[in-house]
Amino acid sequence: MKRIGKVLLIGLVVSLLLSGCVTAPEKGKQVSFMISGEPAEVAAYQALVDAFQAKYPQIHIDLRSVANSGDYMKQLVTAFSAGAQPDVMLLNHRRLAQFAAQGGLEVLGAYLDKSQGLHAADLYPQALEAYTWDGKTWCIPQNVSSLVVYYNRALFDAAGVAYPAAGWTWENFLAAARALTRDLDGDGKTDQYGVGVSAELMRLAPFIWQNGGELLDDAATPTKLALDTPEALAAFQWFVDLQVKEHVAPDASAEQAQGSEARFENGSLGMFFNSRRTVTTFRTIAALDWDVAPLPQGVTAASILHSDGYCMSAKSKVKDAAWTFIEFANGAEGQTIMAGTGRTVPSLRAVAESAAFLDPNQRPAHSRVFLDVIPSLRHMPNLPKWPSIEETASNEIERAFYGQATVEEAAAMAISQTLTYFEQTK
Repeated sequence: MKRIGKVLLIGLVVSLLLSGCVTAPEKGKQVSFMISGEPAEVAAYQALVDAFQAKYPQIHIDLRSVANSGDYMKQLVTAFSAGAQPDVMLLNHRRLAQFAAQGGLEVLGAYLDKSQGLHAADLYPQALEAYTWDGKTWCIPQNVSSLVVYYNRALFDAAGVAYPAAGWTWENFLAAARALTRDLDGDGKTDQYGVGVSAELMRLAPFIWQNGGELLDDAATPTKLALDTPEALAAFQWFVDLQVKEHVAPDASAEQAQGSEARFENGSLGMFFNSRRTVTTFRTIAALDWDVAPLPQGVTAASILHSDGYCMSAKSKVKDAAWTFIEFANGAEGQTIMAGTGRTVPSLRAVAESAAFLDPNQRPAHSRVFLDVIPSLRHMPNLPKWPSIEETASNEIERAFYGQATVEEAAAMAISQTLTYFEQTK
């Protein structure tokens, strides 16, 4: 409770920077709000809801949570199909066009334009742009997170390796991963791995961009994936070699036995790729000595946006109340609460630069890493069929990562198997 009080106090200070007030809410309304997350993440959103209801007791927020992100999307799809979607939901920007194209989302651009307390100019454009499709703003981004490298400081110290820092290269990263991969008991089996990374397009994409490649053959009118260009294939091979050649990442059997995130949590993994979302959980592990660093860089600087946005159902019968909640949640006070829990990288510049996010007494010590990489952030394409394209490509990336196909074979299969989705997008 003391922590929440501190966070609210900071929120009041930040709100003075932004000034303005939220719209008048409808009275006696109930707004359903659906999220996905682990217990620590759910607790963060519950703190947000509690603060909102203290300010607007006439609006009840029905918080609904689904632990697994895959199950969350399945439930959302089912709810939209049945016309029973929640009034407000958190939606990753990669899913935006899927739902917007079906007419399931309310366009929020006009709400934002009329808001007295929330202004587009106060948001990082890299996040807001990701929620623009068909020339309209559909959701309000709460997060401008990115893919970073979480690293175990104690393991780096034991290996005599310098902590990663801005400007480190693919070669620096690989050298660290090799030094951190160890057989601790001399039985010929790896007990400690240098790096854990999901074998999927979201993890591979920034390295393709860093190497001068692209994901699509044409950004404006795409017809296929571009994973077979020399630049993309070279990045793909480097990524796959972490497992098949260097063996600094767990193989399929080891990953199935214990996931990389769990390995990092128990101290047997040197580096782990993820967005800001794991901070809430890592903060609960007192024995884990960790920090964050930017991605190692290739030919050019590039990272990938990880952002969830507050979206409103087009069929909501309490749109004014739903907007009042979104406006509060994404305003200075709401974003300050979420920043204090560690869950988000605030999309509001003023909150991102405040003590609520850059708290020197909270881990990670180098939270500014998330802000420093914002200028180099890119986001996945906004296409109605992108979730299917991404899933299909990720299946092929996983095959290559675990030695079941060459990168050339995997790239060719990913391209051919997704052509129909691009046809459906036209």
